[in-house]
Amino acid sequence: MGLRNTILAAALGLVSLQAAAQQQVNVICPMAAEWCNMAAKEFEKATGVKVALTLMGSGESFATVAAEKANPKHDIWYGGTGDPHLQAAEQDLTLAYKSPVLDQLQPWAKKQAEQANYKTVGIYLGVLGMGYNTELVAKKKAPVPACWKDLARPEYAGDVQMANPTASGTAYTTIATLVQIFAEEPAFAMLKSWHKNISNYSRQGVGPIKATARGENMVAIAFIHDVVTEATAGFPVKSVAPCEGTGYEIGSMSIVKGAKNLDNAKKFYDWALTPAAQKLSYESKSSFQLPSNVSTPVSPLSPKPADIKLIDYNFAKYGSAAERKRLLERWDREVGGAAK
Repeated sequence: MGLRNTILAAALGLVSLQAAAQQQVNVICPMAAEWCNMAAKEFEKATGVKVALTLMGSGESFATVAAEKANPKHDIWYGGTGDPHLQAAEQDLTLAYKSPVLDQLQPWAKKQAEQANYKTVGIYLGVLGMGYNTELVAKKKAPVPACWKDLARPEYAGDVQMANPTASGTAYTTIATLVQIFAEEPAFAMLKSWHKNISNYSRQGVGPIKATARGENMVAIAFIHDVVTEATAGFPVKSVAPCEGTGYEIGSMSIVKGAKNLDNAKKFYDWALTPAAQKLSYESKSSFQLPSNVSTPVSPLSPKPADIKLIDYNFAKYGSAAERKRLLERWDREVGGAAK
């Protein structure tokens, strides 16, 4: 009887472990850590499903999903710029899913889903721009940046930061934005003119504005909502929407193809599109993007697109694998690796 009881207990233990594993979802989150962590906590509270969280930039998130294609270790890719999500959809790395919440979303979010054959969906909209340290600008008697071309000014020598576009969706959006505003040759001439002023290319898109906020440099290329986050935390920074016009991101979410916790991934996906989940962006005091659910309250601190000269960003072209690869290779060859 003792052996039989031992075997039975072991079998029950195995079933219990399997049940516990089924109540988990593995999430890659390229957004602000505060938002990611709060979302994980609130989803666990709402559903009882445990969230295993991995924090990394948008470009690295894409690289991880691609590298794990044969044996996915993650179930859902939550947030980050839309271009890599579109590329993942094109490369069949993500799963088509029509959430029952889809009808509640803004037109731009629905369009993102349709364009990707429902392999991704928009969860927020963020406007690209710059942020500057008001105290450093005053101390160094430097001009306040107003336009993209200003980042090449001699007054900003060694005092500008931008993320590395091979790792950061923010920085790739910057390149794609400049190409669409100025055409490719002038855009790359501008990137080269900035290079001598750039002190560091960080791995994550929020890195430059965090450095600027803490007085490490004067100006950062950043999404405007990330500048607002630092200002809200009490740092002396202000945002700028460049005079020539600017692009924007549609922060997106995708289910990884081959997800081992698919049912829980769908639960998380549906939950993340609700107002209760989306308002966590500003309740966490870390993110002030425009939410995709029409019923989500918008923070008064969020950027107002009506007041900004937004370009008609071509997500189909610049979200394609071939175009992204080509532009990143050119940047790496002609800008990132160039002497200063």
